[in-house]
Amino acid sequence: MPAKDKIIVALDVPDTDYALDMVDRYSEHVNLFKVGLELFTAAGPKVVEEIKERGKKVFLDLKLLDIPDTVSKSAVAAARIGLHMFSIHSCGGLDMMQRCSESVIRFCLKENAERPKIVGVTVLTGPNPEVLNDELGMQHSLKTQVKHLSKLAKRAGLDGVIASGHEVALLRSHLGNGFLIVTPGIRASWSPPDDRRTMTPREAIREGADYIVLGGTVLGQPDPARALELIETEIITS
Repeated sequence: MPAKDKIIVALDVPDTDYALDMVDRYSEHVNLFKVGLELFTAAGPKVVEEIKERGKKVFLDLKLLDIPDTVSKSAVAAARIGLHMFSIHSCGGLDMMQRCSESVIRFCLKENAERPKIVGVTVLTGPNPEVLNDELGMQHSLKTQVKHLSKLAKRAGLDGVIASGHEVALLRSHLGNGFLIVTPGIRASWSPPDDRRTMTPREAIREGADYIVLGGTVLGQPDPARALELIETEIITS
């Protein structure tokens, strides 16, 4: 897979024009753009169509989580838009994930539509272990929880998971090469380290990530296009 196909740029902005300007400016280095909750709430499905009209793919990252019937119907609505990939929460359980996957497959076969990839969120990269254990009541270690939810997602028929770079090697060794791993929390190698579960592009790809999600640590650079070019090089040489 070419380096530019491994990069997902997060359009974490509330304005359609601003988001599309980012797509135009970075299209030389990126083929896949993430539309998250903020932008989708502000702009709706229309922004997805406009990104696709520019010849780019969309990862709709709404992290769907609800009762199985609601999520499966929402997943079909997402598939109808014509996405490359979308996310659900793996903590919704096996039945929710299975019904979501099966509903999308049935819809795409019926409509002769391209099936989007479905990835399950494991553990968000933002909360630290103290929050996960003390506030959210997570009983296992973080790595054990991520591994468990990832195995559940694979059993449910999902195409992959979203997981921190620090769990990628563990997941790759247990789930094989055919299961996608999308890795957020990526910081440029020249950025100062922080205390979250972050990783550089080279590290994440070497560990086995299929996609890396880039946000503010790159787009906040004085020359984001140049930063993306450098990250492309970093991926190629990883």
